[in-house]
Amino acid sequence: MYDAAIVNPINDNAPRMQRVSGRGHVAFKHASGRTRLSDLHQSGSAKIRLPKVYDGVPVAVLINTSGGLTGGDRLTYEAGVDAGGHAIVTSQAAERAYRSSGGVAEIENRLTAGNGATLEWLPQETILFNASGLHRTMTVNLSGDARLLAIESVVLGRTAMGETVDRISFRDRWRIQREGRLVFADDVRLEGDASDILKGPATAGGGLAFATLVDCAVDADTRLGLARDALGQLKIRAAASAWNGVLVVRFVGADGRSLRDGLMTFLETYRSAGLPRVWHC
Repeated sequence: MYDAAIVNPINDNAPRMQRVSGRGHVAFKHASGRTRLSDLHQSGSAKIRLPKVYDGVPVAVLINTSGGLTGGDRLTYEAGVDAGGHAIVTSQAAERAYRSSGGVAEIENRLTAGNGATLEWLPQETILFNASGLHRTMTVNLSGDARLLAIESVVLGRTAMGETVDRISFRDRWRIQREGRLVFADDVRLEGDASDILKGPATAGGGLAFATLVDCAVDADTRLGLARDALGQLKIRAAASAWNGVLVVRFVGADGRSLRDGLMTFLETYRSAGLPRVWHC
């Protein structure tokens, strides 16, 4: 249940407002040495675009045409790449969760990768505004030695605009399975005064932007040195660890700009490749 103390309850006598509903599905297959689109479906405010790329790795760009989310909105995205393929999924711009008059917005992400495939999940940041509510889940199923490289970043308001976030409901749930066995689980929950919650040294030490990167691959442990070397270039706080085929990096920035700059530097170094063009727009 959503805490009515966080946002104003809905007036039962008020007309019900239209809510966002969208679903996007994209899949790729590998044949004749190339990864190509095999399936595409989109409905509601969830759109997917496939820009022309020049390095051979196809990119799918997710777009929420509503411009943001509020209580009662729902988006579902599905992305997959078949055996041997390599695809990147990103977003056109930052997702935004606005003040809610009641309830929470929901985003459900479902990802799959076949044996020998690589799926990179590289959306841009999510901005949480004051009195917003957003619950997000990511469910991943990997086959064989498939690799998933995924990142999610969150920014609390826009500090350059003098915004503060002291009422919020944010939950983020990750579940990654390989051949049906759970290999990674992570939950983030911010309820109430997010700025106060993140003051602690065990949370974000006063930072207002944070991110998690997961590299789930059978040889992920061997890239720990590379990850830590890349982190040494950054001006934000970050740390990496690896175990049992999962490498995890946590990032904390003072604000959205510093976090974004750090993530772009890290991702391009760690991946030895440029980010999708939308990241530079």
